[in-house]
Amino acid sequence: MTTTSAAPRHTVKPPAARRSFVERWLAMIFLAPTLLGMALFTFLPIIGSLVLAFFRWDIISAPQFVGFANFASLAQDPTVRVSFLNTIVFVVVAVTLQLGIALCLASMLQARMPSWLRVFLRSTFFFPLVLSAASVSIFMRYMFNEQFGVVNWLLSLIGIPAVPWLTSPVASAAVVVLVYVWQNFGFSFLLFLGALSNIPKELHEAANLDGATGWKQFSNVTLPLISPTVLVASVMAIISALQVFDQPYVLTNGGPGDSTRTAVMVIFESAFQQLEFGEASAIGLVLTVLILAVTALQFRLSRRFVFYQ
Repeated sequence: MTTTSAAPRHTVKPPAARRSFVERWLAMIFLAPTLLGMALFTFLPIIGSLVLAFFRWDIISAPQFVGFANFASLAQDPTVRVSFLNTIVFVVVAVTLQLGIALCLASMLQARMPSWLRVFLRSTFFFPLVLSAASVSIFMRYMFNEQFGVVNWLLSLIGIPAVPWLTSPVASAAVVVLVYVWQNFGFSFLLFLGALSNIPKELHEAANLDGATGWKQFSNVTLPLISPTVLVASVMAIISALQVFDQPYVLTNGGPGDSTRTAVMVIFESAFQQLEFGEASAIGLVLTVLILAVTALQFRLSRRFVFYQ
């Protein structure tokens, strides 16, 4: 009796399986640079700052573990307290102006006007956002200069004396807010413009038939329909305003006194001027917790005023 040995079987992957395997590897290859960049420049610095917050380190000497001493010193530092207070006041004023101006301009642009004018105004309002914050602040610093600034020259034409825009605590804070809002309201403006353009015209026509016009139509029809966009715009605006740095640093360098010094400016000064990297990391951690808390509060309160279709 003869036995025949069975020929070895070679499993051949079907074309679909091979294609899926190749696609997964190609996706990993294309994602690798982005993931590597995020790991090196985002996640590792975050972990490093969390660790440094519990150390005293000036780059020159070895790090010294101090526990919560950096956080305890922040509560006793008047500059840190003033900077956080300035930041909170700045956020309230700047975000209110930014969202209000953006919503008003977006509503006006939805009115009947030639298409070319709508495109021109839309590009004009968005243009400041693409400019460098530092370059805009340098330009505005010359514009608001007390001796030779264009703003004071225009005021002199109508008999108003020169205003110390950048040397008065109140005026300098107002200039920082105005420059920041002028440069950043364009993003909120585009969000609102897109939301308003998506509202069905039939709803406004029905509201007109019911006698709702003007403010009643805006508050009862338009605003509830764009409330999700208002939430997104406010969250992004507050997060950005809490991290303001360029405008006060270039325009006033935090002065006069500490009237325009912000939390991020104190982080910069502690780390790169005083070489107190542990204290700077502690301030950054407190600011991060503040941002997370404010954002969580916004989403919590949004349940009352955000309406989804």
